[in-house]
Amino acid sequence: MTKRSPFRYFKTSPEIIRLAVMLYVRFPLSRRNVEDLLHESGIDVSHETVRCWRHRFGPMFAAEIRKRRIEEMRSSRWRGHLDEMFVKINGERQYL
Repeated sequence: MTKRSPFRYFKTSPEIIRLAVMLYVRFPLSRRNVEDLLHESGIDVSHETVRCWRHRFGPMFAAEIRKRRIEEMRSSRWRGHLDEMFVKINGERQYL
């Protein structure tokens, strides 16, 4: 059984939808600013369309980003450690 594309009912290409959603989510831009940036690139979409795309595809893109970050952390063998810290021993604050 093949997995259906979530973009199947949209006339706009998935790359443009991803770009619009990422601009809106990643940077502190309003929907109207995203609309203006896309318009300067020759892509005509309304700010309401950007809102609908963000609502529909935002969680999907966020899950992809989280999955990629986890895979990168596993492949890099990164381990967290503490460089320095303060602890209380017998009521006195000690620096380690």
